[in-house]
Amino acid sequence: MMSYDEYMRSVIQPMRTELTSVGFEELLTPEDVEAKFENMKGSALVVVNSVCGCAAGLARPAVAYSLQHSEQKPDHLYTVFAGQDKEATAKAREFFTGYPPSSPSFALLKDGELVYMMERHQIENRPLEIIAADLLEAFKKHCG
Repeated sequence: MMSYDEYMRSVIQPMRTELTSVGFEELLTPEDVEAKFENMKGSALVVVNSVCGCAAGLARPAVAYSLQHSEQKPDHLYTVFAGQDKEATAKAREFFTGYPPSSPSFALLKDGELVYMMERHQIENRPLEIIAADLLEAFKKHCG
C-alpha cells in the first residue's frame, strides 16, 4: 500500500514538472532559497506553485506562455511549492516584503530586491492572456 507522502508526491509531480520543463529550478529547502537569493545578481522570477485550480488553469500556463513570448526574460527561474515544500516557501516569502503569503503568485526580484509581485487575487478569475500580458510587461520593465 502506498503511503500518504508517496501518494502526494505522485499527484504533485506533474504540477512540478509543468514548471521545470520550461526551465524553472525547484528550491526545496530554506538552504536552497538562501543559496540562490543571497547575493543574487540580475533578475529572477519566483513562482509560488500550488495545487489549486487557478495554478493549474491560469498561473502555470500563463508563466510558460509569457516566457515563450518574451524577448526580455528573467536571468533566473525559481519555484517553491506552497503546502509541499513549506520551509522553502516560507523562506522565499521573506523576500516578498510587504505582501502576505499568496499561492499561487509570481515575484520578480532584481539583485535580490522585490520589484514586482502578482498575488493570487490578481490571477484567479482573470483571463490567462491578461495574466501573461502583465508578466510580459513586468519582464520588459525589469529584465534584460
